[in-house]
Amino acid sequence: METFNHDGSDRFRMQLEDVQRVTVLGAGNMGHGIAEVAALAGYDVALRDIEEEFVQDGYDQIEWSLGKLAEKDRIGEEEAEAALDRVETVVDLEDSLVDADVVIEVVPEKMAIKKDVYDEVVEYAPDEAVFVTNTSSLSITELSEVIDRPERFCGMHFFNPPVRMDLVEVISGKHTSEDTLELIEGLAESMGKTPVRVRKDSPGFIVNRILVPLMNEAAWIVESGDADIETVDSTTKFDMGLPMGSFELADQVGIDVGYHVLEYMHETLGEAYRPCPLLVEKVEAEELGKKTGSGFYDYENGGAQIPSDAVDADVRQRLLAVMANEVAGLVGNDVADPPAIDRAVMLGAGFPDGPAKLADSEGLDELVDVLDDLHEETGEARYEATDSLREAAEAGGFHGGNGADAEGADGEDGGDAFAAYDTLTVAVEDRIGHIEIDRPHRMNTISGELLDELADAIDRLDADDEVRAILLSGAGDRAFSAGADVQSMAAGGADPIDAVELSRQGQQTFGKLEASDKPVVAAIDGYCLGGGMELATAADLRVASERSELGQPEHNLGLLPGWGGTQRLARIVGEGRAKEIIFTAERYEAETLAEYGFLNDVVPADEFDERAWDLAEQLASGPPIAQKYTKRAMHAGRGDDAAGLEVEAMGFGHVMNTDDLMEGVTAFMGDDEPEFEGK
Repeated sequence: METFNHDGSDRFRMQLEDVQRVTVLGAGNMGHGIAEVAALAGYDVALRDIEEEFVQDGYDQIEWSLGKLAEKDRIGEEEAEAALDRVETVVDLEDSLVDADVVIEVVPEKMAIKKDVYDEVVEYAPDEAVFVTNTSSLSITELSEVIDRPERFCGMHFFNPPVRMDLVEVISGKHTSEDTLELIEGLAESMGKTPVRVRKDSPGFIVNRILVPLMNEAAWIVESGDADIETVDSTTKFDMGLPMGSFELADQVGIDVGYHVLEYMHETLGEAYRPCPLLVEKVEAEELGKKTGSGFYDYENGGAQIPSDAVDADVRQRLLAVMANEVAGLVGNDVADPPAIDRAVMLGAGFPDGPAKLADSEGLDELVDVLDDLHEETGEARYEATDSLREAAEAGGFHGGNGADAEGADGEDGGDAFAAYDTLTVAVEDRIGHIEIDRPHRMNTISGELLDELADAIDRLDADDEVRAILLSGAGDRAFSAGADVQSMAAGGADPIDAVELSRQGQQTFGKLEASDKPVVAAIDGYCLGGGMELATAADLRVASERSELGQPEHNLGLLPGWGGTQRLARIVGEGRAKEIIFTAERYEAETLAEYGFLNDVVPADEFDERAWDLAEQLASGPPIAQKYTKRAMHAGRGDDAAGLEVEAMGFGHVMNTDDLMEGVTAFMGDDEPEFEGK
């Protein structure tokens, strides 16, 4: 990154590797969380607040959190101690800024307070320092103009709690240089986060620009008497499939937090963002949600009790229509494109699908009609459909009518795109068909949609003669798959007949993987639980990182494995071990399940990717015809030796007349490596 003297002259270049020391201004919940993340990433951290008591409280919280991570084996004891050693507590502002490469400001969300901080910071910060603010909605441009080097100022919006949440919005102000944005995106990635670029300074950025108007509209629906709180929350949680009901989420975050963001949006964006009186009443009464004991729900008396069967189609369409209008506003103003918006909201708010995709699925034409009818009926500015929304409707949707994320179409490792899916990334590289479960924001949990896409991907790869082996993995480093997406499945109700069909769907999909004529490797990194473990049992070979945890926890929920786990697991580890794993519902370390015979190899995390690909490449270079008949013979012999032996004999006879056999024999005689072609 180019850095400049205050007169703008070229001084030197700063790269990510030059960043050694991070100063975090503010030791509250977000501040100490960001400091912990930075320390875990290997940076020296100065944690500063205005009083020793505040700083010490923040430090104590970091120590507690690191201890919990070590206790849960997410990090080692030595790693926790090393991270804590990197954190220095400071009260004096000038001292905190000595040698700072990046300054992350996390003070209260008030423009005047932040400006006062930057007035002081700029006096003491090194000339080469880069400044970022953790604001969730305030103007990056306005804040950057307080300092004399606005080109080195941007937003870096973490989500709460920073240690657990993957998303970081990286926001450009009017003066921010591209070098600054690239540096901060790299910094976020080095901290194990997923940065999403916000191309233009806009109130609420991406996630809050979607969530806060959605909360406001939910309140307006109740205020107008069109539905009650339970109906709205039942609809958002069990029909739309969102992680929480709208009012439940407002209570969780704090009604005042969303309200203050809404106030700022109203001030800067206009009448469409006027806060609903219902929100104003709650804030004035200091009924702010969980933190005060009551909000829209009473938390001293049971909390949120949301019925699963009170959904309302009109409420769903009204909320989706307002949400689609906000997506269109972001797209039309070049703040972000639909794939970035979807990715940010899925990562930052836990949506099962992005808002652009949800709107596309409902039908933009229909949602425009909903807005037009509401605007005609009420005259309210918030129902005025944007030109961008109308254009997207005419184009067939935000994603061009198919919902596919173009950014996910190419193989992560440089392979050719094989097919575009919403829950998977599928690519072919060096004769390996790589299926990556691509729902890291949901711990790669398995939904009905994912089962449909997985079945299609397996069929396509099986039919592709260029594909010689299949590698199955999960996106991110937290989970191969943490199991079934219980939330999205609960949104569809608990009808026993539907549950039977869902079980059969999973059995059939995983059965396709098991029955594939091509060798299949499951690469397990992180959690491999429930349905995720059942998926792994359908592979031929399984390799896992040392940090992985595996298990079948269904009995803890009063369930049983329903995607083949009662059958395949016993064949792999024996009936006694399978019953132990299922009945105890415990989580097992990778080494233990290697001893049980479930895993073929366990490797350190830093060697995991290379080992998984090496194994897949080794299988892809094998003789395809012999591999096919070997699998068929082994499967046919389950419970029927005679059938297995017959298939074995037929396969043995078939390969005797292949070019591959001659290639193998010739290579063996010449002490060369064979090049099998499947002929």
